[in-house]
Amino acid sequence: MRKILIIGIGAGNPDYVTIQAVNALNQADVFFIPDKGAEKAALRDLRTNILERFIKDANYRTVHYKMPQRAGLGENYRSGVDEWHALLEANYESLFMHELSEGGCGAFLVWGDPTLYDSTLRIVEKIRSKGFALEYEVIPGISAVQALAAQHRIALNRIGESVLITTGRRLAEGLPDNLGDIVVMLDGEQTFKKIAAADLDIYWGAYLGTQDEILVSGKLAEVRDEIERIRSKAREERGWIMDTYLLRKPEET
Repeated sequence: MRKILIIGIGAGNPDYVTIQAVNALNQADVFFIPDKGAEKAALRDLRTNILERFIKDANYRTVHYKMPQRAGLGENYRSGVDEWHALLEANYESLFMHELSEGGCGAFLVWGDPTLYDSTLRIVEKIRSKGFALEYEVIPGISAVQALAAQHRIALNRIGESVLITTGRRLAEGLPDNLGDIVVMLDGEQTFKKIAAADLDIYWGAYLGTQDEILVSGKLAEVRDEIERIRSKAREERGWIMDTYLLRKPEET
């Protein structure tokens, strides 16, 4: 039976790769590496560097595959995601059939943690549930959320309080009234610019864990323009950006 390893490689720093992940890397025969174009070549290179650094026996193959273009969000967000996932599912199934021999072990190197805002686990399970004979294992990684809190030297949660992890799209629907700590991911629209709450603090980070890491923190009303300027410049220079941030209300006294 074919086996798939879904390996979390952390949020950008090769030192975030865990011992469990290193052991998993050394089990795989084939690594499936997504090609997201020249603009995101740095992400591809990071995966390649991790293989070269941590695998003892270089007797493995890498198979690069094109990532399908994701349609615009449109009015029906879920429908657009389902269509994109269907394309990925077809790609993965073809990779498993043609690039992984029976009894072989293939692996995906997932940025951050495979269980948090990543589709790989969901798609592999869907393929298996349709009757494709394979087993899979998930290896957790250090997420951007953990790296953000660590790099800003703050605790993610406050005593007795909850933390919401959400997306920019959901944040645009409104700031929750009953939560004091909100981590926002996948916010290409910089939704924080539209939030009027003057008392909010923001802890923002881009390229977390990499040599290009950028951190900004302060009162949202005071630093939002600075974040927008820095973010725009960084994206223009590198062609891509990955960022996340924590919004924090002041503690009640």
